[in-house]
Amino acid sequence: MTPTPRPRFGIMTAPMQVTYDDVLRVWREADAIPEIEHAWLFDHLMPIAGDPDGPILEGWTLLAALAAQTRWLRLGLLVTSNRFRPPAMLAKIATTVDVVSGGRLDFGIGVGSRPNPPEARREYPAHGLPFQDTADAVESLAEACALIRRLWTEPAPFDFHGTQHRLTGAFANPKPVQRPHPPILLGGRSAATLRVVAEHADAWNIPGGDIADAVRRSALLDRACAEIGRDPATITRSMHLPVSYDRPDTTRDAVAEALDAGFRHIVLGLPAPYPVGVARWVTDEVIGAEAVA
Repeated sequence: MTPTPRPRFGIMTAPMQVTYDDVLRVWREADAIPEIEHAWLFDHLMPIAGDPDGPILEGWTLLAALAAQTRWLRLGLLVTSNRFRPPAMLAKIATTVDVVSGGRLDFGIGVGSRPNPPEARREYPAHGLPFQDTADAVESLAEACALIRRLWTEPAPFDFHGTQHRLTGAFANPKPVQRPHPPILLGGRSAATLRVVAEHADAWNIPGGDIADAVRRSALLDRACAEIGRDPATITRSMHLPVSYDRPDTTRDAVAEALDAGFRHIVLGLPAPYPVGVARWVTDEVIGAEAVA
């Protein structure tokens, strides 16, 4: 019988309505706490909560800066919007972060923002970015995952003529530090996206809040894996759970529920403003004994 993997805990700091120094303080503190193994940003170009005209930092640029300021945390974006950047450019950006971090990147990617809420939808016309319909966006994600992996691993230039992406003489040098490539974490919940997860991902993330739905989606992923002959146990199940500073017991209950449902990779979303010592607080108040369970 395969042993149950131990839980791995991380934090997420959405870089909106905060400063670089705010985020850096939390990540440096977390970097010194062994129970916190990974840290994440998100990928939005305009705030999706709070003041709609408030400050927000670009995720990959900030991630590179934080990679240079930390030593142990695995790090990534939960998750990159595939709608924002061409896949070959994204592969180069991600490789740069893996190099800067010394091989600590977890490559999170997804289709991109849903048409709602409008706070997310407005990012596209505001930045001159097209917003594909859902079917095209899922197909684009699948092609992007294939392209990025090839750019990270193939030693010679290649052409790619897909439905959504066409590259001629595609090649990437240097390659990522991690071999054969950084772990790929895909976020999403639709059946179509879960088929992409089965084909390409090392880990799958879903937001918490409805554990019954998360369990149903996990079963859909199992079936998608069976259809292509993949062992579903090779895909780590990950869940993002918001932290309540006022009611840590509710967060602890949500963590226990997620672990019982087979989600062993837990991302704890820290709301801003971040209290002094928040990384130690969340370790003591939420992670606790679960880190060695």
